[in-house]
This record gives sequence, C-alpha cells and structure tokens, in this order.
Amino acid sequence: MIFDYETFKVIWWVLVGVLFIGFALTDGFDMGVGALLRIVGKTDEERRVAINAIAPHWDGNQVWLILAAGAIFAAWPITFGAAFSMLYWGLVLTLFSLFFRPVGFDYRSKIADPRWRNTWDWGLVAAGVIPPLVIGVAFGNLFLGVSFQFDEFLRVSGQGSFFGLFHPFAVLAGLVSLLMFTMQGATYLMLRTDAAVYARSRKAAQLTGLGVFVTFALAGVWLWAGIDGYAITQAPPHDSLPNPVAKTVVPMAGAWLANYSLYPAAILAPITGLLGALGVVAAAGANRAVMGFVSSSLSLVGVIMTAGVSLFPFVMPSSLNPNHSLTIWDSASSHLTLAIMFWAAMIFVPIILFYTFWCYKQLWGKVTVQFIRDNDHSVY
Repeated sequence: MIFDYETFKVIWWVLVGVLFIGFALTDGFDMGVGALLRIVGKTDEERRVAINAIAPHWDGNQVWLILAAGAIFAAWPITFGAAFSMLYWGLVLTLFSLFFRPVGFDYRSKIADPRWRNTWDWGLVAAGVIPPLVIGVAFGNLFLGVSFQFDEFLRVSGQGSFFGLFHPFAVLAGLVSLLMFTMQGATYLMLRTDAAVYARSRKAAQLTGLGVFVTFALAGVWLWAGIDGYAITQAPPHDSLPNPVAKTVVPMAGAWLANYSLYPAAILAPITGLLGALGVVAAAGANRAVMGFVSSSLSLVGVIMTAGVSLFPFVMPSSLNPNHSLTIWDSASSHLTLAIMFWAAMIFVPIILFYTFWCYKQLWGKVTVQFIRDNDHSVY
C-alpha cells in the first residue's frame, strides 16, 4: 500500500478535520443565516431575502456534515459507536432540529398567513441555533472527558445524563460554536444582500466577531488554567492493531497544551482564530464584505484546528476510565479499510469541491426585496 498503517491513521485524522471545516464554512453560514433570520429581517420580504440568499445551496452544503459523520463511522467505528451512545440525546436533538430546515424552506411561503410564516421562521431559527450549540457543547465535553468505559467484550457503557453534558466550560464551547456560525452567516449575508438586510447583517457581523474573539480567548484561558488534560504514558506501537484498553492514560494539568510545545507551529491555529474574528469586526466596520467573509472563514478554520491540535491524538477521552480513552491510534479501522477510503476520498472530494464552486458561480448575485417581488411565486 502507498502508506503504512500509522500514516493512514494520521491522514484520516486530518481528513476528518477537513470535512468538519468544510461543514463549518458552508453549512455554517446556512445555520448562521437561520439564527439571524428574525434579526436581519424585520418584514416578511426581508426575511425572504435572507432565506433566498442561501436557498440554492443549503441542501448541497449539508453534504459536508453527512461526509464527516460517514467518515467517522468508517475511519473510527469504535468512536462512532461510543459517541452515539454517550451523546445520544444531544445528537437526536440536533437531528430533529434539522428537520425544520427542508420543511420550513419548502412550506413557509406557500401560505401568506403571517402566523403560518412566523411559525416556520421560528422553526428555521431553531434549526440555525440548536445544531451549532449542541456540536460546541459536545466538543467542550471532549476536553472535560466523556463518562464512558468498555467491558471485557469492548461493549461501551457510561454514566451521566443529557443535562450533565452542560458543564459551564461545555456551555462556553457551545457559545463559541454558535457565535462562529452566526458570524459566518452574517458575513455571507453581507455578500449577498443590500439595503436594510445588509446594514443589519453588517452590525451582526461586528457583534458576533467580537463575541467569537472574547469567548474563544476565554475558553483558551480556562483550558490552560482550570481544566486537566489527558496524557498517554504507556501504549502499544502506533501501527499495531486497534485495542482501546491496552494503554495507560493519566489526567495531567496542562496536558491539552502539550502539543504546542511539541509542535510550535501549531500556535498559528489559535492565533488565526483570534485574528480572523478581529478581522471580521474591522471588515464590517469598513464595509468590506469580501474581507469579512474571508476573515470569518479563517477564524472558523483556526478555531477548529485549535480543537484538533489540542486534543491530538485523542478523539474521545474518557473521564470514567482514562485508560479506555479513544485515540486515533487505537480506534481506527483496518489498514485496508483506511486505504480504500483514502482513494475514495481522493476521487470524490475534488468532485464535490468542483460542483460546489460551479454551483456558487452560476447562482451568485445579490438578493434584493425587488427580486423577491418580481419572483414572488418561484422563490422561497
């Protein structure tokens, strides 16, 4: 095979991260627009402007979320099973909130009754707020450790409840995620709208950019000063067959920051996250829509890379039995599976990127109130 087993494990850690970044950059502004719907749109026509700014792309953007979930299932099957067991109700809540998007888009404008449209508007807001919030809370719990362990047959079991996931640090991580997605939505609306919707989106971009900077910095300080990480003190070789219970892991102060000492260039990730957020504030203040969207995208990339670098090589630490924590080394699929998936990704991800860019190019342009009036029966 072109790469050895250890290298493939690292490659798939990178590829899963790329898929999450693709999800945050594209489906992120979809959800961000949904979260801002009642803020940037004060009238029905203005809300339709916001909705139709994402109308041609929202369903295609969800491909990244599906790909990320599928990649975790195929590359880290043990992690997929443990996550869907321990975070079940959070994932169900996310899934059910996403139901409001296709139904809301398709049915909202079919009846002119304000009560009907307002109801679906709030459904779209819920679909824009709940998923990023829950995803952020889930990532926050990874740093705290998830309460699970394996028995002698590698069956997962755990303790805790849905409400137990809402530790203050996890809630802060959820707020970072929600503000990130909302910032991405606001900067996207700056690109695609004008007049009153643009002005409100610009203001929202400034506020959410500042919010991302403050909350992300606060989360970093909290992680450094108040949360113990996990460190592997003994483990089988990285190219050995996966066995998630054959290592020794100990809680250790500052362990989540150890990779920044080992790989000094990694500090660029949090710096990019912080500077990108400040760039959004500056770009929105200067009426630079393109610069704002680019800065927002860079901030999202920086924040997600910071989470990945800080956790590496852990993908799901266990607070109940640290030795049973899941890492990229001991929760991966077989060498052959990772190799086949690698070539599939090399073929299909570029195709997805190509048709995505083509669709954006063909369907680009400003969405205005006049456009909605002229196409009242053919747009959302």
